[in-house]
Amino acid sequence: MNDLSRLPARAIWSDDELLECVSVIPEVPHTATFAFQAPSGALFDFLPGQFLTLEIPVPGGLVHRTYTISSSPSRPRSLSITVKAQADSVGTRWMIDHLRPGMRLKVLGPAGVFSHLNHAAEKYLFISAGSGITPVMSMTTYMFDLGTVPDIVFVNCARSPSEIIFRERLEHMASRVPGIDLKWVVECPDNFRPWPGYRGMFNQLMLGLMAPDYLEREVFCCGPEPFMQAVREALAGLGYDMERYHQESFQAPAATEADVPALDDVVPEEGTQVEVTFAASGVTAKVAETDTILAAARAAGLNIPSGCTFGVCGTCKIKQLAGEVHMVHNGGISEDDIAAGYILACCSNPIGKVSVDV
Repeated sequence: MNDLSRLPARAIWSDDELLECVSVIPEVPHTATFAFQAPSGALFDFLPGQFLTLEIPVPGGLVHRTYTISSSPSRPRSLSITVKAQADSVGTRWMIDHLRPGMRLKVLGPAGVFSHLNHAAEKYLFISAGSGITPVMSMTTYMFDLGTVPDIVFVNCARSPSEIIFRERLEHMASRVPGIDLKWVVECPDNFRPWPGYRGMFNQLMLGLMAPDYLEREVFCCGPEPFMQAVREALAGLGYDMERYHQESFQAPAATEADVPALDDVVPEEGTQVEVTFAASGVTAKVAETDTILAAARAAGLNIPSGCTFGVCGTCKIKQLAGEVHMVHNGGISEDDIAAGYILACCSNPIGKVSVDV
């Protein structure tokens, strides 16, 4: 019988020891996972979702880049980061082109507060885009390794199915436990490969289909800021308690709770009265910011053609002449139309004085 008490105790790695790259695994295009070990044999102790800062020796000197740990502390003998090079990447591009097994780097950390272990809940909703999948991959692997059944709705958005990072690994985990519910969203399918999943941009309609009980779930979100803003607006517009929403920024991951930036999204305020002018009709109405332009028009006896009333069909598209609105649509208007000053009346709330061509 093995006696584990006779095994020598292993030290926990600290960032005064260089880390050695032990493997490089290609993922999707311009993306790779780098696994590291401590030459001393020390183990890694961190929270799933935390990040590291690497000193990268690019031509011209060192640069410091921050990456989320994509592996789980439940597998402490190695540590992995998964990086995606953008067109303007310097450090990440050097890693993909030059970092190979046997090379050693100075690594600082781990640090960060973006972890489900800091927000215990019975149910989770993980929403990510692109390489923002890395922290929630670490959290999901950690819960999978516990051997119990988690309750995770895992949503990831990518340009195409072939660009979904960790797809096979996540589908393997989901095939072993019933509590990992995967939802993929892509902008377009790959050529010659049928795609039965969601298509388009993440929106409120998708959220309701993916996780009907989203109000009961703790939400963790990571991705580009415009993506995270769209997620916040979708949740807030559906009455979600945003105190239970947590996000991690690509540009500035928070090392402590004090570093977590306050969200300053523009949202309609309960009880605030504003003025909407329907310029073509010569009518001005006092309405609440929480009323839509469509509701304000109907209350004033005006008709704006409409269909779905949920920002999908585009029937209620009108020209905004002045002021600011808060619009959370579900695909019924193009970015070109928005840039040209059009809004959907059914899902636009007036923020202050607004004038529309109705």
